[in-house]
Amino acid sequence: MDLEKRPREGSETRVDPRERPAGPTVRREPEAAEGCLAVAIRIPVRIIVVVLVVPVRMLWDALVVAGRFLNDTLLRPLGRALLWLGRAVFVWPFVGLWRYVVVPLGKVLGWLGHVLVVVPLVWLYRHVLTPVGHAIAWAARSVGAGAGWIARGMGAALGWVYAGLLTPVGHAVMWVLKGFGAGLAALGIGVWTVLAWLARYLVVVPALWLYTWVLAPVGRAVAWCCKGLVWLLSMIVTGAGTALYWIARILFVLPALALWRWILTPAGRVLAVIGREVWDALGHAWRVAGHISLAVGRLLGTLFRWIFVEPVRWVYRSVLTPVGHVVRDAVLRPAAEAARSVRRATRQALAAARESVRQARADVRRMLFGEPRQPQPVDRREPSGREPRTLGSSTTALTKD
Repeated sequence: MDLEKRPREGSETRVDPRERPAGPTVRREPEAAEGCLAVAIRIPVRIIVVVLVVPVRMLWDALVVAGRFLNDTLLRPLGRALLWLGRAVFVWPFVGLWRYVVVPLGKVLGWLGHVLVVVPLVWLYRHVLTPVGHAIAWAARSVGAGAGWIARGMGAALGWVYAGLLTPVGHAVMWVLKGFGAGLAALGIGVWTVLAWLARYLVVVPALWLYTWVLAPVGRAVAWCCKGLVWLLSMIVTGAGTALYWIARILFVLPALALWRWILTPAGRVLAVIGREVWDALGHAWRVAGHISLAVGRLLGTLFRWIFVEPVRWVYRSVLTPVGHVVRDAVLRPAAEAARSVRRATRQALAAARESVRQARADVRRMLFGEPRQPQPVDRREPSGREPRTLGSSTTALTKD
């Protein structure tokens, strides 16, 4: 018996009108016909897989439920407690140390550094280094002015020596050097012309003749021989490669092709059908086992609710809630009212004590330093407070008394 309902070939699947989707109806293509091998394999495989998968699925669902219960009741509160403990042990002490020790100490050290280092350095710079620097700059300007005057005198003397003595001597030396250079240039041109003529007729012409009538014919002959040798070797290699190709094709390729076509391909198709059916059977069995496990879980949940939850709920609603209301109304609320009254009386006593201390401190200050001086009122011809102006108290320049 097939565990999964399939429609017969040639018949249409009946759909309940209440379960039809709201969108446009999509017409399904008819499934392709399956072979007898798939039909023969499907039923025993699915029966065996269902028998093997149901315990595994029930064990898996039990482990999932246990893991969720353990996570909700133990791991998550434990993680939150460890997080709070980590903050209390590692974060909050360092925050308190930084906020109440390091920051105030840094402010105190900064103030001490400003008072002990910055202020003396600023005073030293303003009242010692700046005057000394101005004096050194004035001395340097004076020395520079004297050195400039001396340098200008020496420059004038050197300019006269250059213009009256060195310039004529230099012009005479340049005239002599130009004549000597012209002679050397004429001699060099002649020597270069003779050497070029000798090199042309003793080296270039014989070398050109040797290349044209000896080396070029010999090179062409050697190239023709090399081309023939290469063609012969290529023909030999091509024949050997063709022979090896056909030998390898007959001995290896054709048998491998026959093995692939007539043995491995049919076996692979059979194994593919078996594997597909096993995979479909595993999926179907996993879903069936899920429904079975869900039914068993609901049964166990219902029994647990009837045996444990409902009695506990009845005890909570019928016994503990009335007792809690009585305890709240008879004990907790009067205790809270008494605590609030005590807190209110304590707050009033502390406020009275602070006011007494403030008055005593003011009395001691008046006994030691006397009454503070009251500001003298000044007649500014302006209304005091929020009094409105009248015609008799105008402050304009034309209506002043």
